[in-house]
Amino acid sequence: MAENAFYAQSGGVTSVINASAAGVIDAISRANKIDKVYAGLNGIIGALKEEIIDISQESIEKLKLLKYTPAGAFGSCRYKLGDFKNNVDQYERLIDVFKAHNIHYFFYNGGGDSADTCLKISQISKSLNYPIQAIHIPKTVDNDLPITDSSPGFGSVAKYVAISTKEASLDVSSMCATSTKVFVLEVMGRHAGWIAAASGLAVSRKEELPLIVLFPEITFDSDKFIAKVQKYITEFGFCTVVVSEGIKSSDGEFLCNQGSTDAFGHAQLGGTGPVIAKLVGDRLGVKYHWAVADYLQRAARHISSETDLSHAYSVGKAAVEMATTGMNSVMPAIRRLSDAPYEWDIIAAPLDEVANIEKKLPRNFISPDGLKITDECRKYIQPLIMGESYPPYENGIPKYISLRNKIVKKKLKNSFTL
Repeated sequence: MAENAFYAQSGGVTSVINASAAGVIDAISRANKIDKVYAGLNGIIGALKEEIIDISQESIEKLKLLKYTPAGAFGSCRYKLGDFKNNVDQYERLIDVFKAHNIHYFFYNGGGDSADTCLKISQISKSLNYPIQAIHIPKTVDNDLPITDSSPGFGSVAKYVAISTKEASLDVSSMCATSTKVFVLEVMGRHAGWIAAASGLAVSRKEELPLIVLFPEITFDSDKFIAKVQKYITEFGFCTVVVSEGIKSSDGEFLCNQGSTDAFGHAQLGGTGPVIAKLVGDRLGVKYHWAVADYLQRAARHISSETDLSHAYSVGKAAVEMATTGMNSVMPAIRRLSDAPYEWDIIAAPLDEVANIEKKLPRNFISPDGLKITDECRKYIQPLIMGESYPPYENGIPKYISLRNKIVKKKLKNSFTL
């Protein structure tokens, strides 16, 4: 009897995470070792609650459009599995569900916390004597996963932020003589400044743009920052500022912490942009505007990077190939072979070297004054934003799909309370 597979999406979604799902589905359709592929409704929660989606109930047309649709088609979650010793019931429940549906392949598509979940699944399968090939599929707009050259989802966010920075700067430039002189854009990035760094691509080597980038890796110095803003206003008439949500003050605290945390204990951030903008207004007395990219930056499938889309699809496909050849507790990681032309392949990264490890922006990617990117950073990010892979359009709007997400009949009598 052929065995089944379980795929689920976890954490903050991206504009290309569904391309990874498409890669998994396509690869499984060609794999002789796997019968059915199920998806978890809302990530690992779907497994715990036995809310399992039968992907075969979806039309071929919809599945073909899956790679062109942003967000998580099967629903995502932020849910942390506890340690095995104190949460045996969680793990026994997962194994019971997997046994009931003959699931022996587990594909978890997410970031660092999801890698941790996948690692735990691979470990408990041995402890509870039920074989599971557990493969983590990389995804995170923050680009903070180790080993992999880049994280699928980042290239598209980088492209969106670079373009938005360029366009907004042109807008402010045209109005600065009599109106707005400073525009502040807040982007995601709790501890790693990869997304903020991408804004630096708005400035080519052949031009100068009054752009300041504020990174989480650099302690925020208000006096130094204001002096730079004033200098740019004097020279150019305006200034654009891109700030990561996770910048910290000299006391080590987030500049804007909303006071709440998620399931993984991460502080809820947001609102750094207006704080920085108000600082400019109070200190310099100039007119300013601010914007928070928030979900817009990670949902913008209409301007996704072709490179990023290819990465996302390929790691999904590779995950299946790794699992069906006997690999376990690994992540398909992108390995850069050359910058120009940009060439890459995929290798297997051990999950115990991925889970709960953050890759921050290297110091040599940030200028000595801490307010710009360097050529080394540009050289790294540039290939990741290359190419356009537009979704099909209908009546002037991208043709995105919603799946039926039909739940299979539950086989376990008892339910599970989160």
